[in-house]
Amino acid sequence: MDKVAQKNKILIIEDDPTIQQVLCFFFKMHSFEVTAVSGGLEAIQIIPEFKPQLIILDLVMRPVSGWDVLEWLHTHRFQIPVLVVSALVNLTEQLHGFERGAVEYMTKPTQPSVIVERARVLLTLSTEQRTMLQHQRIDEQRQILKHLYAAQADKLTF
Repeated sequence: MDKVAQKNKILIIEDDPTIQQVLCFFFKMHSFEVTAVSGGLEAIQIIPEFKPQLIILDLVMRPVSGWDVLEWLHTHRFQIPVLVVSALVNLTEQLHGFERGAVEYMTKPTQPSVIVERARVLLTLSTEQRTMLQHQRIDEQRQILKHLYAAQADKLTF
């Protein structure tokens, strides 16, 4: 008897209806099971029941933000990998995203096919590999910020 291949479950948390619709279309086109919500509160309510294998998360939402969702995931010890897709491009914010639990951080605008491919890669990694990737990203961001701050300090020296 053949086993039916199980689809990877993706939760998309995005408040922009156009972006949400496009992401859902691309993930479904690539054989993912997708559920989408428009805010952090909806996400917190659906995560325990839906049990996604990956979360695509926007950070800037109201009243419950993506930052709040990351904190909730951490507090409730969910080990779900999170791929942040946000318009927040500041390196400090990206570092903060990794420190709060994101495994990957992509800035908008990004091609939906690139997001799908990155999600595929993350889903192939073990928990240990994702943790190592997260720590690598944190170290990279800190090094970049360190060099930027040093360069700014050099420019201010007379």
